[in-house]
Amino acid sequence: MTKHQVILRRCDAYDSERIRGIVREAMTDLNLRPHGRTLVKPNLVIAHEMFAYAYTRPEFADGVLGAIRDREEPGAMEELAVGERCGITMPMRMVWAESGYQKVIKRHKAKRYFFDEVSQVQIPLTHPDRLRDYVFTPEPVARADFFVNLPKFKAHPWTTVTFSLKNYIGIQDDRHRLIDHDWALNEKIADLQEIIQPQLVAIDAITAGEGRMLTPTPFNMHMIIMGDNQVAVDATCCRILGLDPESVDHIALCAKRGVGSLHESDIQVSGDISLDDAIAQANGFQVGRKRVETYFQGTRISAHAGPPPAEEKTDYCWGGCPGAIEESVEIIRQLDDTMDERIKPMHVVFGAYQGPLDVKPGEKVVFMGDCACWKGKIGDQEVDIENLYTERDKKDPHHARMQDIYLKMASVIGNVIRQRKNQVIRVQGCPVSVAEQTLYLSLLGKVKNPYLDPSSVIPFVRSWFAWRFAKLFRWIRRIPYQRDLGADERGDAASGYIETA
Repeated sequence: MTKHQVILRRCDAYDSERIRGIVREAMTDLNLRPHGRTLVKPNLVIAHEMFAYAYTRPEFADGVLGAIRDREEPGAMEELAVGERCGITMPMRMVWAESGYQKVIKRHKAKRYFFDEVSQVQIPLTHPDRLRDYVFTPEPVARADFFVNLPKFKAHPWTTVTFSLKNYIGIQDDRHRLIDHDWALNEKIADLQEIIQPQLVAIDAITAGEGRMLTPTPFNMHMIIMGDNQVAVDATCCRILGLDPESVDHIALCAKRGVGSLHESDIQVSGDISLDDAIAQANGFQVGRKRVETYFQGTRISAHAGPPPAEEKTDYCWGGCPGAIEESVEIIRQLDDTMDERIKPMHVVFGAYQGPLDVKPGEKVVFMGDCACWKGKIGDQEVDIENLYTERDKKDPHHARMQDIYLKMASVIGNVIRQRKNQVIRVQGCPVSVAEQTLYLSLLGKVKNPYLDPSSVIPFVRSWFAWRFAKLFRWIRRIPYQRDLGADERGDAASGYIETA
């Protein structure tokens, strides 16, 4: 087997021209020439001054786009574009504006795609261990001929780390990305690999993000990590952190499914930094993945987690509600550094928890998610919380609908008002998203709501209206249609159809 190539290069600062030269040299070494519809997918899960280390920096994207232009042959590239879908129900337009990407794509005459505004394409899956028979992805992804993945080197509460494979969550819109974003998250990540594979991976590890996903702390690694195979690149990133790639479930699973090899003997590491030097540079980096009980020890939030439904054969929902509340708390902490002293004491229960709940008078108990269930006594009240989980095969992605943040806000406020006199609050959802849990914590805990922060309200409202008008304009112009996409249109994507809803 030809060895996968992973290139480690030193880069001490976000110097676009320096990055451009490094990536251009890597593309030359990998013999890569962009062609057809060339799509660059960064990690723009969120972008704001409070989240400075959560996303692929615009200077990094600037350098990569420049390198792609440098390697372009006349007439070979039909289109150069950058596309992404952010997280936590923010309009992509807002994150795009906050990230500084607009100037970058204009400089390189590239096109932009907001994945929450384009048509979604159904892609059939074929692997025997797939979760579903099909998934949806934005049309620009399905039709890409040359795909470039630009992740951020970060920790992650659900998957330990997030490099290139995990960055694929952003190739789905919100209504589809939350489907199977539960204890099967690793399988979902593996399923998404069937849509398309990148010709180039370039990871922004100049300043990495440790500890968390949305609000990581900065960790200077001074590196760019590149390669031609995602499993090999991610496995090398794990070794840099002292992790066994086999211990990171989604990476090991993708290797098992044949996406690439994680064995050192199958990977050729080159560049101006040795693997040993990279390991030394990353010494002390804090990864994610803590159980929710441990995460909230010593705080006013008491968390309790039981297993998901028995048929899922796991003892903890690593990809769902527990990890989401950790990110929610950190978002509020970014806004209010006194949150831990001010938040009203509460208990939050996930899954089929069977232990005791030591609840004092006046403390709220929140049963979070469809699979939360518990039976016992809280104060003088007999409580019987039933499992409301809907089995996976009964959830049809065709019927998925997205609630924007204002609808979610109305839904959360309505639920809190309806249950305001109750000590026990039931919250439905699978999963209950980061956005919803942030809203519940701010309302029930009597702390600041990040969605109403004055520094973000005006850009948020502006972006929300622009997004809504764009969707309306597209709906007015569209003549509903359904057709097969031929292989000449789709690049590496399997045949599917353009969703009209």
